[in-house]
Amino acid sequence: MRKKRAEKRIINPDPKYQSILVSQFINRLMKDGKKSVAQKVLYDAFEIIKQEKKDPLETFEKAIKNITPMIEIRSRRVGGANYQVPQPVRSDRGRALAIRWTIVFCQKKHGQPMAKRLANEFILAAKNEGELIKKKENVHKMAEANKAFAHFAR
Repeated sequence: MRKKRAEKRIINPDPKYQSILVSQFINRLMKDGKKSVAQKVLYDAFEIIKQEKKDPLETFEKAIKNITPMIEIRSRRVGGANYQVPQPVRSDRGRALAIRWTIVFCQKKHGQPMAKRLANEFILAAKNEGELIKKKENVHKMAEANKAFAHFAR
């Protein structure tokens, strides 16, 4: 390796719920440095969850846990051929993938405010259903189908 590995930055917990996971989600949701806008969107989503008589933080954490993949496939070039090699996912990367998938999926949907879209996805994912769970299951199925190439893993 030529360079040092980048140091992990310490993320401060968010002001309202004192949760690092919420803070990470806000940082990924943020656009153009507008953190207060991202916070408002997520806190509004939590209010919507609260109106459905559920604990918002618990629902959010359970949803992220359910969406987080255990294994992923990565392309690996061996002898002129590309193989889809299944590899286990580190916990921090899995969490990052779950957050990214949630945000990208909610941004693609239209017709509702972002807070409502996020709240709906969190509620569905906490119940182990919805598009995000399908996405995770697809990744796991692909890894299962390519288990024969596991010996190519680094």
